[in-house]
Amino acid sequence: MLDPFITWLANLEFWSWWILGIILVILEIFAPSTIFLWLGISAGLVGFVAWAFPDMRWEYQWILFAIIAIASILISRLFLKRHPGVEDNITLNQRGAQYVGRHFTLTEPIRNGRGKIHVDDTQWSVEGPDMGPGEVVNVTGVDGILLIVEPVTKK
Repeated sequence: MLDPFITWLANLEFWSWWILGIILVILEIFAPSTIFLWLGISAGLVGFVAWAFPDMRWEYQWILFAIIAIASILISRLFLKRHPGVEDNITLNQRGAQYVGRHFTLTEPIRNGRGKIHVDDTQWSVEGPDMGPGEVVNVTGVDGILLIVEPVTKK
């Protein structure tokens, strides 16, 4: 039962590793976890080693693949843990948080702590000290769907 499989493994050539590497990198596109990427790169490297040393036994090729794959995954995890990427838009799904620090004009006065501002094409309810319509406010925070505002002091 294992004889044909072992025969197939023993007859692998360098280009087989390159094909495996390409397949694994393509798998990474459909299952983004960066595991398949490192496995694909490892297979490609073993393909170059098998090309440089054509008499290398298949067992050593698979051991080399395992060593390179495990090492590359561990090194990438350590690197990413020490150097996390910077998210370019951490408020993407928090629309109200995108307005913190911006100035807007009150469209309805703030009475009893509640009023409204106009942002782009939307009316937003605001919470803050009582003020009249037309005053400029600074958004300082978000509480659910309410924007927390304070008056902009003119200097």
